[in-house]
Amino acid sequence: MVVVRTSTTAARSAGGAALAAALALALVLVIAPAAAHACGAAKHASAKKRGQGGRAPLVIGDSVLLGGVPQAASAGYEVDARGCRQFGQALGMIAARRRAKTLPHLVVIALGTNDSIRMSQIREAMKLVGRERKLGLVTPRELGGGSGSDARVIRAAGRRFPDRVIVLDWVRVSGGRRGWFAGDGIHLGRSGASGLARLLRGALAFAIAPLCP
Repeated sequence: MVVVRTSTTAARSAGGAALAAALALALVLVIAPAAAHACGAAKHASAKKRGQGGRAPLVIGDSVLLGGVPQAASAGYEVDARGCRQFGQALGMIAARRRAKTLPHLVVIALGTNDSIRMSQIREAMKLVGRERKLGLVTPRELGGGSGSDARVIRAAGRRFPDRVIVLDWVRVSGGRRGWFAGDGIHLGRSGASGLARLLRGALAFAIAPLCP
Protein backbone atom coordinates (compact mmCIF):
# COMPACT_ATOMS: atom_id res chain seq x y z
CA MET A 1 0.00 0.00 0.00
CA VAL A 2 2.85 2.32 0.75
CA VAL A 3 4.31 1.75 -2.72
CA VAL A 4 0.98 2.44 -4.36
CA ARG A 5 0.54 5.65 -2.41
CA THR A 6 4.04 6.76 -3.25
CA SER A 7 3.50 6.09 -6.98
CA THR A 8 0.17 7.94 -6.95
CA THR A 9 1.73 10.89 -5.20
CA ALA A 10 4.57 10.94 -7.71
CA ALA A 11 2.16 10.76 -10.61
CA ARG A 12 0.12 13.61 -9.21
CA SER A 13 3.29 15.61 -8.67
CA ALA A 14 4.43 14.93 -12.22
CA GLY A 15 0.99 15.84 -13.58
CA GLY A 16 0.99 19.07 -11.61
CA ALA A 17 4.42 19.94 -12.90
CA ALA A 18 3.33 19.29 -16.47
CA LEU A 19 0.24 21.45 -16.02
CA ALA A 20 2.33 24.25 -14.53
CA ALA A 21 4.76 24.04 -17.44
CA ALA A 22 1.91 24.21 -19.95
CA LEU A 23 0.41 27.25 -18.22
CA ALA A 24 3.81 28.93 -18.13
CA LEU A 25 4.28 28.31 -21.85
CA ALA A 26 0.85 29.77 -22.62
CA LEU A 27 1.69 32.83 -20.55
CA VAL A 28 4.97 33.29 -22.43
CA LEU A 29 3.16 33.11 -25.77
CA VAL A 30 0.87 35.93 -24.68
CA ILE A 31 3.51 38.10 -23.02
CA ALA A 32 6.28 37.61 -25.60
CA PRO A 33 4.74 39.83 -28.30
CA ALA A 34 4.26 42.66 -25.82
CA ALA A 35 7.85 42.31 -24.65
CA ALA A 36 9.13 42.26 -28.21
CA HIS A 37 7.19 45.43 -28.98
CA ALA A 38 7.66 47.21 -25.66
CA CYS A 39 6.55 50.77 -24.96
CA GLY A 40 9.01 53.23 -26.42
CA ALA A 41 10.27 50.94 -29.17
CA ALA A 42 10.01 52.92 -32.39
CA LYS A 43 10.67 52.56 -36.09
CA HIS A 44 10.40 54.99 -38.98
CA ALA A 45 10.78 54.12 -42.63
CA SER A 46 10.42 56.01 -45.88
CA ALA A 47 8.35 54.62 -48.72
CA LYS A 48 10.35 52.17 -50.82
CA LYS A 49 8.70 53.14 -54.07
CA ARG A 50 7.34 56.31 -55.56
CA GLY A 51 3.63 56.92 -55.95
CA GLN A 52 2.01 58.52 -58.95
CA GLY A 53 2.86 62.00 -57.80
CA GLY A 54 3.06 64.02 -54.62
CA ARG A 55 4.23 62.96 -51.18
CA ALA A 56 4.04 59.30 -50.12
CA PRO A 57 1.06 58.49 -47.86
CA LEU A 58 1.74 58.25 -44.14
CA VAL A 59 0.69 55.42 -41.82
CA ILE A 60 0.91 56.01 -38.05
CA GLY A 61 0.77 52.95 -35.80
CA ASP A 62 1.63 51.28 -32.53
CA SER A 63 3.34 48.00 -31.61
CA VAL A 64 1.21 46.11 -34.13
CA LEU A 65 2.66 48.15 -36.98
CA LEU A 66 6.16 47.65 -35.56
CA GLY A 67 5.92 44.08 -36.84
CA GLY A 68 5.18 45.18 -40.40
CA VAL A 69 7.29 48.30 -41.02
CA PRO A 70 9.33 46.93 -43.97
CA GLN A 71 6.23 45.50 -45.63
CA ALA A 72 4.24 48.74 -45.27
CA ALA A 73 7.18 50.77 -46.60
CA SER A 74 7.48 48.41 -49.56
CA ALA A 75 3.77 48.93 -50.23
CA GLY A 76 4.50 52.63 -50.75
CA TYR A 77 3.96 54.22 -47.32
CA GLU A 78 6.02 56.38 -45.04
CA VAL A 79 5.76 54.43 -41.78
CA ASP A 80 5.92 55.71 -38.21
CA ALA A 81 5.38 53.05 -35.51
CA ARG A 82 5.87 53.24 -31.74
CA GLY A 83 4.96 50.79 -29.00
CA CYS A 84 2.03 51.83 -26.74
CA ARG A 85 1.13 54.80 -28.93
CA GLN A 86 -2.37 56.17 -28.35
CA PHE A 87 -4.75 58.04 -30.64
CA GLY A 88 -4.15 61.39 -28.97
CA GLN A 89 -0.45 61.13 -29.73
CA ALA A 90 -1.22 60.55 -33.40
CA LEU A 91 -3.28 63.74 -33.41
CA GLY A 92 -0.24 65.64 -32.15
CA MET A 93 1.89 64.13 -34.92
CA ILE A 94 -0.61 65.10 -37.60
CA ALA A 95 -0.84 68.66 -36.26
CA ALA A 96 2.96 68.98 -36.31
CA ARG A 97 3.21 67.65 -39.87
CA ARG A 98 0.52 70.06 -41.01
CA ARG A 99 2.37 73.01 -39.47
CA ALA A 100 5.54 71.85 -41.21
CA LYS A 101 3.63 71.51 -44.51
CA THR A 102 4.71 67.87 -44.85
CA LEU A 103 1.31 66.22 -44.50
CA PRO A 104 0.51 63.94 -47.47
CA HIS A 105 -2.83 63.60 -49.21
CA LEU A 106 -3.54 60.30 -47.42
CA VAL A 107 -2.94 59.82 -43.69
CA VAL A 108 -3.68 56.39 -42.21
CA ILE A 109 -4.04 55.79 -38.46
CA ALA A 110 -3.58 52.20 -37.29
CA LEU A 111 -4.16 52.47 -33.54
CA GLY A 112 -6.53 51.27 -30.82
CA THR A 113 -4.50 48.49 -29.21
CA ASN A 114 -3.58 50.61 -26.19
CA ASP A 115 -6.72 52.69 -25.62
CA SER A 116 -10.27 53.18 -26.83
CA ILE A 117 -11.06 55.22 -29.92
CA ARG A 118 -13.79 57.84 -29.64
CA MET A 119 -15.76 59.48 -32.44
CA SER A 120 -14.65 62.88 -31.11
CA GLN A 121 -11.02 61.86 -31.75
CA ILE A 122 -11.83 60.84 -35.30
CA ARG A 123 -13.54 64.18 -35.86
CA GLU A 124 -10.42 65.94 -34.55
CA ALA A 125 -8.24 63.90 -36.92
CA MET A 126 -10.50 64.89 -39.82
CA LYS A 127 -10.20 68.54 -38.81
CA LEU A 128 -6.41 68.33 -38.68
CA VAL A 129 -6.12 66.48 -41.97
CA GLY A 130 -8.46 68.94 -43.63
CA ARG A 131 -11.15 68.57 -46.26
CA GLU A 132 -8.65 68.43 -49.09
CA ARG A 133 -7.09 65.20 -47.80
CA LYS A 134 -8.23 61.67 -46.94
CA LEU A 135 -8.10 59.99 -43.52
CA GLY A 136 -7.61 56.23 -43.44
CA LEU A 137 -8.55 54.28 -40.29
CA VAL A 138 -7.49 50.67 -39.65
CA THR A 139 -9.87 48.66 -37.47
CA PRO A 140 -7.86 47.12 -34.58
CA ARG A 141 -8.19 43.54 -33.40
CA GLU A 142 -8.97 42.94 -29.74
CA LEU A 143 -6.88 40.69 -27.46
CA GLY A 144 -7.20 37.16 -28.76
CA GLY A 145 -8.42 38.40 -32.14
CA GLY A 146 -11.83 39.58 -33.24
CA SER A 147 -13.79 42.78 -33.27
CA GLY A 148 -14.72 45.29 -30.57
CA SER A 149 -15.98 48.80 -29.85
CA ASP A 150 -13.05 50.50 -31.63
CA ALA A 151 -13.85 48.74 -34.90
CA ARG A 152 -17.51 49.72 -34.52
CA VAL A 153 -16.62 53.38 -34.01
CA ILE A 154 -14.35 53.37 -37.07
CA ARG A 155 -16.97 51.72 -39.26
CA ALA A 156 -19.56 54.24 -38.07
CA ALA A 157 -17.21 57.07 -39.02
CA GLY A 158 -16.82 55.57 -42.48
CA ARG A 159 -20.59 55.47 -42.94
CA ARG A 160 -21.04 59.01 -41.60
CA PHE A 161 -18.20 60.58 -43.58
CA PRO A 162 -17.82 58.43 -46.71
CA ASP A 163 -16.13 61.21 -48.72
CA ARG A 164 -13.43 61.84 -46.13
CA VAL A 165 -12.82 58.61 -44.18
CA ILE A 166 -11.41 55.42 -45.69
CA VAL A 167 -12.10 52.35 -43.53
CA LEU A 168 -9.38 49.71 -43.78
CA ASP A 169 -11.16 46.82 -42.10
CA TRP A 170 -8.26 44.78 -40.75
CA VAL A 171 -10.58 42.92 -38.36
CA ARG A 172 -12.63 41.61 -41.26
CA VAL A 173 -9.70 40.86 -43.57
CA SER A 174 -7.74 39.01 -40.88
CA GLY A 175 -10.69 37.09 -39.45
CA GLY A 176 -9.93 33.38 -39.02
CA ARG A 177 -6.24 33.89 -39.86
CA ARG A 178 -4.71 32.65 -36.61
CA GLY A 179 -1.45 31.86 -38.34
CA TRP A 180 -0.98 35.52 -39.15
CA PHE A 181 -0.49 36.47 -35.50
CA ALA A 182 1.46 35.82 -32.33
CA GLY A 183 -0.23 34.09 -29.41
CA ASP A 184 -2.08 37.25 -28.33
CA GLY A 185 -4.00 37.35 -31.61
CA ILE A 186 -2.90 40.96 -32.19
CA HIS A 187 0.79 41.32 -33.00
CA LEU A 188 1.91 40.38 -36.48
CA GLY A 189 3.74 37.34 -37.70
CA ARG A 190 5.33 37.35 -41.16
CA SER A 191 2.09 36.40 -42.93
CA GLY A 192 0.15 38.96 -40.94
CA ALA A 193 2.61 41.69 -41.90
CA SER A 194 2.15 40.79 -45.57
CA GLY A 195 -1.64 40.78 -45.14
CA LEU A 196 -1.63 44.23 -43.54
CA ALA A 197 0.61 45.56 -46.32
CA ARG A 198 -1.87 44.29 -48.92
CA LEU A 199 -4.69 46.06 -47.10
CA LEU A 200 -2.70 49.30 -47.05
CA ARG A 201 -1.79 48.90 -50.72
CA GLY A 202 -5.47 48.78 -51.58
CA ALA A 203 -5.89 52.36 -50.28
CA LEU A 204 -3.15 53.87 -52.45
CA ALA A 205 -5.71 55.09 -54.97
CA PHE A 206 -6.74 57.68 -52.35
CA ALA A 207 -3.15 58.94 -51.95
CA ILE A 208 -3.25 60.96 -55.16
CA ALA A 209 -4.42 64.53 -54.82
CA PRO A 210 -6.90 65.53 -57.53
CA LEU A 211 -5.64 67.90 -60.19
CA CYS A 212 -6.79 71.48 -59.83
CA PRO A 213 -9.24 72.50 -62.60
